[in-house]
Amino acid sequence: MNDRHDHDARTRLDKWLWAARFYKHRTLATDAVEGGKVQLNGLRVKPAKDVKVGDTVAIQLAEAHFTVVVTGIAEKRGSATVAQTLYAETAESAAARQAQREQRKLAATPGADLHGRPTKRDRRQIGRFTDGF
Repeated sequence: MNDRHDHDARTRLDKWLWAARFYKHRTLATDAVEGGKVQLNGLRVKPAKDVKVGDTVAIQLAEAHFTVVVTGIAEKRGSATVAQTLYAETAESAAARQAQREQRKLAATPGADLHGRPTKRDRRQIGRFTDGF
């Protein structure tokens, strides 16, 4: 793999996201950038925008938000250990993700209080509720 850590190395944003293993396919990375889920240095950009070492990339993956600093450029997608050397997550981003993880642990799962089919009493209550509107 040809990793470049020098400061003049550049590559496309979608290609870097794919090589850093944030997205499984390059088209998914392209769609995320076009959809505004990825920002480069605080700005919404196009997928072909060049990324260089030192840039800040904000990535939204489902409920997870990452803010990373580019530390390396790769021309090809490599192993996960190599991909982790291409970026460094900021301390604020890691702390926010940890807080979200803890909050999800403490939250009740949806539908935890439901147990099987509604009873006759439940059906009457549902009928009263829906007939009233």
